[in-house]
Amino acid sequence: MAKNKGVRIIITLECTECRTNPDKRSPGVSRYTTMKNRRNTTARLELKKFCAHCNRHTVHKEIK
Repeated sequence: MAKNKGVRIIITLECTECRTNPDKRSPGVSRYTTMKNRRNTTARLELKKFCAHCNRHTVHKEIK
């Protein structure tokens, strides 16, 4: 039997400055995975996380 989808889903957060800034410390894009409750948080998530490529804390947005 198939189970229904749970409330909590796994999402990926990606650095917003790595995509737009060509003058960064090293090539690549910082990504984190986390979970969110789709009933309580319907909008896309934005968190400040450490980016190893930019070498500082930047805004990470939820991607598809």
